[in-house]
Amino acid sequence: MGGLPWVMGDPLTNHGTAFTRAERDCHDLVGWLPDGVLSLDQQAQRAYGQLKRQPTDLAANIYLEQLHDRNEVLYYRLLTEHLVELLPIVYDPTVGQAIKDYSHEYRRPRGVFLSIDRPEDLRRSFEARRLSPDDVDMLVVTDAEQILGIGDWGVHGIQISVGKLAVYTAAAGIDPGRCLPVVLDVGTDNETLLNDPLYLGARHSRVRGERYDRFVADYLETVSSLYPDALLHFEDFGAGNARRVLEQYGDRHRMFNDDMQGTGAITLAAVLSALDVTGVPFREQRVVVFGAGTAGVGIADQLRAAMVRDGLDEDEATRRVWLIDKPGLLLDDMPDLRDYQRGYARPAGEVKDWSDGGPLDLLTTVQNVHPTILVGTSTVGGAFTREVVEAMAEHIDRPVVLPLSNPTEKIEALPADVLKWTDGKALTAVGVPVDPVDIGGVRHVIGQANNALVYPGVGLGVIVSRAERVTPRMLQAAAEAVASQVDTGEPGAPLLPEVENLRASSATVAVAVVRAAAEDGVATVVPEDPVQAVQDAMWQPEYTHVPDAPT
Repeated sequence: MGGLPWVMGDPLTNHGTAFTRAERDCHDLVGWLPDGVLSLDQQAQRAYGQLKRQPTDLAANIYLEQLHDRNEVLYYRLLTEHLVELLPIVYDPTVGQAIKDYSHEYRRPRGVFLSIDRPEDLRRSFEARRLSPDDVDMLVVTDAEQILGIGDWGVHGIQISVGKLAVYTAAAGIDPGRCLPVVLDVGTDNETLLNDPLYLGARHSRVRGERYDRFVADYLETVSSLYPDALLHFEDFGAGNARRVLEQYGDRHRMFNDDMQGTGAITLAAVLSALDVTGVPFREQRVVVFGAGTAGVGIADQLRAAMVRDGLDEDEATRRVWLIDKPGLLLDDMPDLRDYQRGYARPAGEVKDWSDGGPLDLLTTVQNVHPTILVGTSTVGGAFTREVVEAMAEHIDRPVVLPLSNPTEKIEALPADVLKWTDGKALTAVGVPVDPVDIGGVRHVIGQANNALVYPGVGLGVIVSRAERVTPRMLQAAAEAVASQVDTGEPGAPLLPEVENLRASSATVAVAVVRAAAEDGVATVVPEDPVQAVQDAMWQPEYTHVPDAPT
């Protein structure tokens, strides 16, 4: 009994019931399909109806993944037509549950699975794809140590790489046929997985140290040699590795870490919009970041860099940033500081009169620092209390309060509370979608600091310019392009654009990134018309000619 014809078995070439009569004759599909020929729009209408009948968000996620495995064009047509509605289904937050259930819901492999127990298979795993150096534009890789807000999920992390690439394609038109999702399976410390007989990953604790570093280095050398023009996106690595890997290899490889650079850029965009309202220059800001992990320090880096661009030297800018983590305000005499935190640790003598001893908490820090900007990346729900926000507002007319943690139960403060406690004067954006807030006759629209406003455009810009690396200027340009899309002149205006027009927004970001890459001298392709070059590079979810059968 024969299997499906190849053209129907490959999701990149399968048109399903949209195969024309001529295509059915050409590819021996006669009798394989019902007589009716539907258009792509009709297929999308039917698929959307099937999707809406799914009983839960997780069931909808599984339905979309099955469609993804059958017909990529139809999947992306559905996703792009309903992007705002479906982003939370294919990515955060629903993808978190899909990741937890991966081994039990497993149906079909998607992506490249690399095991630290078989490093000799690394190159072979890619060569088996039979892709030429010119065939790949992007790889998204994770080691799944810190997936979203749910922690270590081992080989299940492949779903985060798949989901990230789906957003790249839907939001910025990155060609899905030129992308590879990858997971580095280095084990897991998740005992639930290790004791699950159906777990599909390496069944041992997470490998660290020299063996881990060698595996990451081998990955980078392999993919850079096989696909020299591809952007290497790192996602959801643990705090101890993410920054170290980027700093060690970022100047040698075309790398991007969304948890650090994307989060920093979207926060910078929100601050740029806020400062457009206040009129106070960057060099006069005082920043407190509550949550000094990968995201928090990445944000601190980009805000500090903005101060330097506004005239401060790096030491002066660093002294205007205060980081707080679980031990309290970071001080230079703390024994357990991570390498990436040390540059922001305050001299212990500077704060000796702030308290009678013990950790310096958020409220004490705010009362002494008088910050103009307060950023939350702590996942400590309710940490920005009324007392904290009011202490901040005592010393500044328009405080910038950015509680960015998600999901909603982990947000540091709800915008409605922040605005109420400041009589509507606070400028705020959050990490989750929230409804507008009415205060004093003004409707405040709350922008969502969603990295999807930044990273798809950065990726597209790097692909178009073939930039040799991702520079600070390119990230700054991306942030400025996002901020330029909002009009802060209206009372209650959001600090960030909405995601309804994400493809147009991503194109704007990509053009800015292409120009910045050229200005920095890292672009290997400098198009005469960057706007048209970006438009030409954006893949569209439309059926195209099906090639002859592969030999």
